[in-house]
Formats: sequence, structure tokens, C-alpha cells
Amino acid sequence: MKKIILSILILFPALSATAQFGGWGQQSKVETKTIQSKILGAEREYNVFLPKSYETDVNKKYPVLYLLHGMMDTNKGWYERGHAKDVADQLIDGGEACEMIIVTPNADGNIYEGAWNGYFDMQGWAYETFFFTEFLPYIEKEYRIIGDKQHRAVAGLSMGGGGCTAYAQKHSELFSAVYAMSALMNIPEQDAAPSQSPDDKMAILTKSVKENNCINYVENADNDTKEKLKTVAWFVDCGDDDFLLDRNIEFTQAMRRAGIPCQFRVRDGAHTWEYWHSALYNCLTFVSRTFKR
Repeated sequence: MKKIILSILILFPALSATAQFGGWGQQSKVETKTIQSKILGAEREYNVFLPKSYETDVNKKYPVLYLLHGMMDTNKGWYERGHAKDVADQLIDGGEACEMIIVTPNADGNIYEGAWNGYFDMQGWAYETFFFTEFLPYIEKEYRIIGDKQHRAVAGLSMGGGGCTAYAQKHSELFSAVYAMSALMNIPEQDAAPSQSPDDKMAILTKSVKENNCINYVENADNDTKEKLKTVAWFVDCGDDDFLLDRNIEFTQAMRRAGIPCQFRVRDGAHTWEYWHSALYNCLTFVSRTFKR
């Protein structure tokens, strides 16, 4: 009994100290929210990472990274499988990345179960219009975001890698940096699935990727467009065993021929979450450097 009482007396001051000083201190957080889209005629979910100082330094504004998921995934993938919160906390705490807000929109889920999927405007799914006319303005009004080109970046994996590349190509005035991972830059003619019916969502998605061919965009760019693309910091990251490696090589070759600086890394790995999780460390440090320029 005396040992139990002694243990309680020792534990009590520790509990009091925890209550007084807030345990481990202020923590970052990830919120799941929704936006009602008139363009899509549906409610769209998104996740937002808020850094540790967001709730305490109420006058501070932050740079923003829009982080896009891949095909057959949703906004939650980057947190549930890519561990984006843990990566951001580690890099920010270590001073390797600056405090930023990270937003992961939802371009939907399992296309084979009837869900729409894709970042472009297509028959029945005007997602690109939604992103730029509804989603981005809403996010940057709802959260304390600096809201200029210098402090806005976009990144993504696979389908989202192609999406972030095309977004920055068309809207170079909005983004200072792009980090494309295992990017779906194009679908070669021999790999393009022929449309079986007007309701074949995979065929519709395939057509939209071909229409937004990131490689052709660079190859067909005039001098004015090339100068605009040079105002963006480009980074392409793809595994040596990735089935999209050739498409990423073709893109970087087109950028080199056009005289547009683009960093390119080929690391050991395939089209997997293990690879994208490791790529996120490079991504956050890369975009942080552009934010600080």
C-alpha cells in the first residue's frame, strides 16, 4: 500500500506539469473538409495540413502546396499511405522545409466502380475548371495563405504528377514550383484504350490525358510560352523500375531541347507508395527553397 501511495505522489506532479504546459506542445494537424461545387454538381472532399504555428500565430500567412493524388485514389491517400503529415513535421522541425499549408484535393476514387477520376475537363467531369475557378480561390480565402505565385506550388504522383505538370504549364502565372513524381505525362497511342461506350470512364480519362499531353505542350510551345515556363522551377522524379519512366524521360528531353531548366532524378524504385513517400522528402525541401527566394 505504501508503494502505491508513493507512486501516486510521484506521478501527480508530472500530471500537473503536463496539464500546465500542454503535454508535448502545439501540434500540426490534418483536417478533412468539404466544398460544395456548382461546376461538378457535387460536394468535394479535401484534406489540409496546417503547421504547428497556425493556431497560435494568428497573424501569420503561409505558402501553400497543392498535392495531387494518383488514379484510383482520393485526397486521403497522401496521409494514410504517404504519411505526408509525418514527413512535413520532420522536415519543418529540422529546418529543412519551411512552414507551409498542404492541400490535397479529391479527384475521386475507384474508376472501375463508377467513380469519376482525373484532373482535366472531360465529358461529364469539368474538374480542371472546378479546381481553378472554385477550389483554389476558396482554399486561399478560407485559410491564411499568402496567395501569390512565389508562395504557391503544385506536386503530385502518377496521374497527379501529370496533372500538376499540365496545371503549371497552362497557369505558369500561378505556380513558382512543380514537383512531378512518376508522372503520367502522356499515354502512347499503343497503350490508349479504345472507347467502348460513351459511359466508359476509363476511356474518357485516357482521352483527356492524351489531349493534355505534357510532352507535346513543350514541343509545340512558342517562344513566349517557353519564357513563361522558365518562370517555374521544375522537378521530375521517377523510379528506374517505373512503367512511366520513358514518358518522364521524354518530357525532360523536350524541356532540355526547349531550353527550359528542369531537374530530373531517377532513383531506385517502382510505381509504389514506398517510392512516393521517399520522394515527398525531396519535394517539400525543393518547394521550400522556391518559397524562400
